[in-house]
Amino acid sequence: MKQTVCLIGKPNVGKSTIFNRLIKENKSIVLDTPGVTRDRIYGDVTYQNKKFLLIDTGGIEDGLDDWNKDILLQASLAIEEADTIVFVVDGKEEISASDIKIRDILRKTNKKVIVAVNKIDNEKKKEVLYNFYELGFPIVLPISASHNLGFKELLDEITESMDIEPNTIDHRLKFCFIGRPNVGKSSLINALLNEERVIVSDKAGTTRDATDTVFTYNKEEYIAIDTAGMRKKGRIYENIEKYSLVRSLKAIDRSDVCVLVLDAFEGIIEHDKHILSYALDAGKGIVLAVNKWDTIKNPNEEIKKWKKNLESHFMFASYAPIVFVSAKTKKRMHTLMPAIIQSFENNQKEIKTSDLNNVILDAVSMHEPPSYKGKRLKIYFVHQTDSKPPKFTFQVNNKSLVHFSYERYLENRIRENFDFTGTPILLQFKNKKED
Repeated sequence: MKQTVCLIGKPNVGKSTIFNRLIKENKSIVLDTPGVTRDRIYGDVTYQNKKFLLIDTGGIEDGLDDWNKDILLQASLAIEEADTIVFVVDGKEEISASDIKIRDILRKTNKKVIVAVNKIDNEKKKEVLYNFYELGFPIVLPISASHNLGFKELLDEITESMDIEPNTIDHRLKFCFIGRPNVGKSSLINALLNEERVIVSDKAGTTRDATDTVFTYNKEEYIAIDTAGMRKKGRIYENIEKYSLVRSLKAIDRSDVCVLVLDAFEGIIEHDKHILSYALDAGKGIVLAVNKWDTIKNPNEEIKKWKKNLESHFMFASYAPIVFVSAKTKKRMHTLMPAIIQSFENNQKEIKTSDLNNVILDAVSMHEPPSYKGKRLKIYFVHQTDSKPPKFTFQVNNKSLVHFSYERYLENRIRENFDFTGTPILLQFKNKKED
């Protein structure tokens, strides 16, 4: 399983610059979707065939106001999830009270800690490294995030004990339940496994860890990943819902389909959109599952209102299938697996180039691209260049002439002609002579 590394440090030591340097090895997909506002706190890194999940955190200061407590909680959850911790310090400053505070936190973890002394951009400045051995950690490395120095040594140290990613591919559909705490993610898995058509596998080695469950549905094996488990108990962890996402990142990465679980009793909140954005960034198939439907009076009336509400809140994912279920009573549970399978199949779907070009040719003839300063976009050719999610590359005369509204029009035309229910699709534009 992919390991996790987190960056920890006080404010203004260069964590974000280091983060950006590291994730450039394997940038995650970014969907330019209006209505989705999110802070990038994680990214995928690949180095010498070794992969890990990198988590960035806010700067920890030696103070006790509410803002610092909030950041400290986020950092504590990241530390708890991490296999390796990179403690970033400022090489131009002396060890501060905030550095000591962070040191004391990290000493209790018994995890590998690498002290990355940032802003060391020449040999003379390396003399200050000895000061930072006073923090008590044996691995102290000089780096310069702004000058891109020392990153090979840092990556060598981070990945020293990591295994090379195997080439074997597990073709079984893997899906996870994501969402706020207490919306019924674990209950949905239990209800799913108790369905008459579902048989829990008793083969040795079929469950990789405590959160993966292999089961059979309609004679096919599937893997359900539960993201609800919290290793550290306590109300403070259970109540800070926005940080529960940290534990979902690995599950999202390993899944083909992510099921966003919503609470029918509590309704939709802004954070639900925030959680879904991570699955969309990763290019996964998605399903919206409204759980606790047994708590709703007059369900036939309410289902119409809920659909309108979902369309309003999740306009950026209007292609997502919606299911209304009750894990408690198991009503409508039969609608869940078909929606997951549909999203999975569409996420890896491939379209014939000739069919695709016919659709785009018709789209352009029906609605010609708008002109800009006397110039008009021309589309010469389009073909599918990737799947999971499907990606379509357009050869054009000048990609700077592509207006976002026309791009949206082309996406809608593709969706009208080919079934991409449950999956994001990507449109890329390249100039005719561009490689």
